[in-house]
Amino acid sequence: MKSRTTRRQWIAGGLFPLVECRPSAASSRPNILWITCEDISPILGCYGDRYAHTPNLDRLAAEGTRYTRAFSAASVCAPARSSLITGLQANTLGTMHLRGVVPLARGINCFPAYLRRAGYYCSNNVKQDYNFTAPADAWDESSKTAHWRNRRSGQPFFAVFNLTATHQGQIRYPREEFERVSAKMAPEERHDPAKAPLPPYYPDTPMVRLNIAELYTQATVMDKQAGDLLQQLQSDGLAGDTVVFFFSDHGTGLPRDKRWLHDSGTRVPLLIRFPEKYGRMAPGKPGSATDRLVTFLDFAPTVLSLAGIDPPVYMQGSAFLGERPGKPRDYAIATRDRVDEVLEISRAVRDLRYHYIRNFLPHRPRMQHSLYSEVGHVRKELRRLHAEGKLSGDQAFLLNPGKPAEELYDTQADPHEIRNLAGSPAHQAVLERLRKELRTWMVRTRDTGLLPEDDMIRRAEGGSPKDMPTASYPVERVFDAADLVGRGPAHAVKLLQLLSDGDSAVRYWSAVGLTALGSGAKPAAEELRKALSDAAPAVRIAAAEALVVVGQAPEAIATLSKCVLDPEPRVALQAAIALWYLGEKARSAVETMRQALAVEGGPSIQRTYTRDAIRKTLLRLDPETPGVRR
Repeated sequence: MKSRTTRRQWIAGGLFPLVECRPSAASSRPNILWITCEDISPILGCYGDRYAHTPNLDRLAAEGTRYTRAFSAASVCAPARSSLITGLQANTLGTMHLRGVVPLARGINCFPAYLRRAGYYCSNNVKQDYNFTAPADAWDESSKTAHWRNRRSGQPFFAVFNLTATHQGQIRYPREEFERVSAKMAPEERHDPAKAPLPPYYPDTPMVRLNIAELYTQATVMDKQAGDLLQQLQSDGLAGDTVVFFFSDHGTGLPRDKRWLHDSGTRVPLLIRFPEKYGRMAPGKPGSATDRLVTFLDFAPTVLSLAGIDPPVYMQGSAFLGERPGKPRDYAIATRDRVDEVLEISRAVRDLRYHYIRNFLPHRPRMQHSLYSEVGHVRKELRRLHAEGKLSGDQAFLLNPGKPAEELYDTQADPHEIRNLAGSPAHQAVLERLRKELRTWMVRTRDTGLLPEDDMIRRAEGGSPKDMPTASYPVERVFDAADLVGRGPAHAVKLLQLLSDGDSAVRYWSAVGLTALGSGAKPAAEELRKALSDAAPAVRIAAAEALVVVGQAPEAIATLSKCVLDPEPRVALQAAIALWYLGEKARSAVETMRQALAVEGGPSIQRTYTRDAIRKTLLRLDPETPGVRR
């Protein structure tokens, strides 16, 4: 198939871009099996973890290649999966907010559709979770019964099996349940909490040790499930024709891992086994390891390359396997945006050694409150010990009320990423290089996460955020405004000037920057008061929060009260988040929050998150409100 869309056709976006499949016999194309799991970092025996018991995956590593620097594109599931299935950063597509479903962009498809056009049978068992609805031609079957066994005889296949045993929600059961689960295991499979490995940022308590032991126990359960799939492949006589991938969607579901951009949240295990028949395409001999930097953006073009298909030109990654792999990448990008009712906007860029993180909301705590996550054992212990004044040093890291605008870590000297080198004179050249790379990436890929969520939807006019005309989203100007946030009072005058800019996103970041200045924003109080009447809800909300911070509460709280009742759920959610962080200063809005809790409803998932944000605020301010508890 030699025909391809021209660049002009692709930009116009009228059709899915055609792809080139180099002529080859069906028997010369490998089957490809993805065994994926949820919420684990490289906590496998083959990665040197002596507490782990994962014999099946260790055997897979011994028969294949182990990647030591593989990274998710995001630190939570849906945006990570969005990048996996399209080869595009979620922030380019506008799919970065958890459960923030948007239309898929014109001319973009899930990569299995291209495999299907080339004759592959593509099955997915079962999770999609892309933050968009997959096109009808994405899969032959996506269900709990999807399997390579459902294909035509002799048809090459691409099959995905997603194992959920290690998900965050599966690793927080009580001690009694842990004992019951352990009793079903062989002695060598059991994990003694007393021997659990603790990172330096966790306190050493029985509850913390239990939670870590639960994680490793579930990893052993997952390993058995992976072993069953590998055995099925062997029993079907297909192991000699199938390339097998194993990886997770992001880091473990514990504090400072999932949802954070440290390596603990974005570095994933990646094992790839080539049968002897396709050994020429393997990156090394069986049992080898590679430090090649790979990211989820590279997975789609890699699978297409293995199948003899040229990846579409729109994909942002590069094939790292196949007949014609691309050159090794120098950097990996990862993102963090809204997760449930928690709004964060952080970006990271990593090379083989250094890791740079830019926090665009530095005035928010390192560990924001999240109703779903607060029930976890480690979170409970951190909150309890902090309230009792028993945390200090590295163990108090997550309880800081704010965070630096920039973080830089030497992952070779400091693998737990505790020592921030952003202020180190000896590392300024590294800081500047990675800072520049991040700006270049965000501008080039038109990172839509710089837009408030409701503003992004409005500008997209019912379509995909990726399809916004350049004039609708001046990304460079918006980035330059956002990049002033957290850089200190020297930029106060510039932030004040931007409060009257013609673009609402620039005005939004001006108000956010003034909020981050705290009392240093007092000279801007009059202009912030004018911004309470801004046409853009996000600007009104950000200006109101800034005014409360500088002591001008009454009008500002009234504005937030109106916004929390807004019929647009994304507006109401942003206002609810602001009220949570204003805490006691938001007491005059209690009655409005009660009203919002009573009338909230409807199908929007953002409505649910708004209710969650209001509930947790009322738990602090008015815990007797009926219905405030889950």
